[in-house]
Amino acid sequence: MVSPWFSSPADAAARLHEAGYLADSGTATTAYLAGALEKPLLVEGPAGVGKTELAKAVARATGAGLVRLQCYEGLDEARALYEWNYRKQLLRIQATSDASWEQTHDDIFTDEFLLTRPLLTAIRREEPTVLLVDEVDKTDVEVEGLLLEVLSDFQVTIPELGTVSAVRRPFVVLTSNATRELSEAVKRRCLYLHLGYPDAEREREIVVSQVPGLPGKVASQLVATVARLRDLELKKAPSIAESVDWARTLIALEIDDLTEAAVEQTLGVVLKHASDHERAVQELKLARRSRT
Repeated sequence: MVSPWFSSPADAAARLHEAGYLADSGTATTAYLAGALEKPLLVEGPAGVGKTELAKAVARATGAGLVRLQCYEGLDEARALYEWNYRKQLLRIQATSDASWEQTHDDIFTDEFLLTRPLLTAIRREEPTVLLVDEVDKTDVEVEGLLLEVLSDFQVTIPELGTVSAVRRPFVVLTSNATRELSEAVKRRCLYLHLGYPDAEREREIVVSQVPGLPGKVASQLVATVARLRDLELKKAPSIAESVDWARTLIALEIDDLTEAAVEQTLGVVLKHASDHERAVQELKLARRSRT
């Protein structure tokens, strides 16, 4: 099957790697299929495991433009699809007050007055485009209805203008932290990929690739400590991104041995709640040092 995105799962893995993203075989295969089948890809998993970065890496690896719709509670059609420039329309109406309403209507509902938002922007682009619908689970259920036409037919219907169909279908990635269950209608239209925390070997590879100056010994110590932290009942377990931040912190502080003292000193880089910090100090039996 010929794909404009990746020629095979192996090609996807290699090009994503070149773009700075270490994809396992399942991720590379699913990324290839999303392009080959022209199906949206729903990527689900805890925060910080590389869901958003996968979409960015696909764009870098293929030279495509990235259009991002950041989802949030209260997101509506005007922010996701399009809205009309009402102020500009009003000025045009005032300037053509002698014209009939039919003439004025046809004049103000044109591209000149259309403000495109991410979904419509991605549909209308003629260049290769990756559309990232980020944290879709943060939106209201009603917003999923706005997505269905895009996900099913890669088109958007504008009542005043008609249906706008994609000239070149974008590579669509939806991410979800699984804070709520998405509708079956959305899931049915997508390929599915679950990203969890990687095993120690792969996380070490990721950290070393992102922080090349990190000594191998420290990388192993860091990954082992992060794994121990994730086994605790924390409000927020450390993400891969925070593992990378921790590695950069150790480089900045010129720490070449992740001792208990070094862990306690830098724990705030990976744990962002006071209760998590206290639990880690207790469970990892770190010394409590004076902060005065």
